[in-house]
Amino acid sequence: MEVLIISLVTFFAAILTFFSGFGLGTILTPIMMIYFPVELAIALTGIIHFSNNIFKLFIVGNFYSREVLLKFGIPAIIAAFLGSFILFQLNDEVILYSYELMGNTKKISLVKFIVSLLLIVFALIDLIPFFNKLKFDSKSLWYGGFLSGFFGGLTGNQGALRSAFLIKIGLDKKVFIGTTVVISSLVDFTRLSVYSTNLFNLNLNDYSALGFFAISSGIIGSYLGNKLLKKVTLKTIKVLVALMILFLAAALLIGLL
Repeated sequence: MEVLIISLVTFFAAILTFFSGFGLGTILTPIMMIYFPVELAIALTGIIHFSNNIFKLFIVGNFYSREVLLKFGIPAIIAAFLGSFILFQLNDEVILYSYELMGNTKKISLVKFIVSLLLIVFALIDLIPFFNKLKFDSKSLWYGGFLSGFFGGLTGNQGALRSAFLIKIGLDKKVFIGTTVVISSLVDFTRLSVYSTNLFNLNLNDYSALGFFAISSGIIGSYLGNKLLKKVTLKTIKVLVALMILFLAAALLIGLL
């Protein structure tokens, strides 16, 4: 039953997140955690996410912006390592507030609170008509990449910050999606290199059916998303990105992520 449920979630999430440039891992990880231990759930999600990105590289990867990749992507990846390193060095994370939900204690850290506020600001900029003319120029790419990578490394939610920034620099919809796919694939590659130590200790043959059907479902979902791209306007993509960012910010604020 878990193979069917995870495959269906992957399929629909792949369609939805094809346009936003993020969210597949965010949606899939909690579902995985229902059936598997945390470390295994994260590792399996990483494999499915990376496989899905590899497929998307073949269908939209050639539309990427080299300037954005160099000026935004490289600082983002470097800063992500820095953010992740600092995260592991924090022995006592600053907790702003906590509460009980269904017998579990939900804790909201200072870092996640700050990131959620940043996400809300970016989302509202896209949703409020007054800010429609606001654009970031190429000079801001490097610090946009650094900040999104750094806070992404601290919280594990790089995709939302990355899309929130890139959607405001005036890219064509195909270039936006292609660029986010390339950067996301590079981030996935570095992330899987970290997971590989744990993966070597697992008998992946036990999860071959899950992997096959989930990866196949994600590929089919992304294929359909690409077909729908011709009918989707850049404005629609901006609204979708903004709504998904607000959803993620709310999840961070209440401690679900």
